[in-house]
Parts: sequence; C-alpha cells; structure tokens
Amino acid sequence: MPMPREILNELKWREDRDISKAEIWYLHRGAPNDTKIISGNEIVNLEHSFMVLEEASIPYHRIFKIIYEGEIIFERKK
Repeated sequence: MPMPREILNELKWREDRDISKAEIWYLHRGAPNDTKIISGNEIVNLEHSFMVLEEASIPYHRIFKIIYEGEIIFERKK
C-alpha cells in the first residue's frame, strides 16, 4: 500500500489529479477527537519526512486518512 507521502506527491504532480480536492486527516493532540482535517490546498510543500503548512510541519506518520473526491484512498488505524 502506498504511504501518505507517495499519495500526496501523486496528487500534486499528476496532471489528471488535483491535490486541492484531497482531504487529509491527521492526529492533532488537543483537537476534538485528537483529529484535524485539512484540504490539500493548505499544503505549502511536501518534504521528505513531513508536509509543510502555513502554521506547522506535520510528520507523515501522523496522517491516518486521505480522501480524494469523496473516496478514501488511504486509511490506517489510529
């Protein structure tokens, strides 16, 4: 199974995909249900070990679900 970094890079770089249509769910301690959900268009950069947002860098291992156009394309148990 592809890991979050590979999936996000594919959504960003493939011409037939659009990362802004992705919904990324990740572990965020202190948030309701320890979960935060962002849109793909909030990602500033995809680094080797983490995705960069305006306000934070999120390690890929904290991502537990990616939804693209309403379909779950990645899911791991919390």
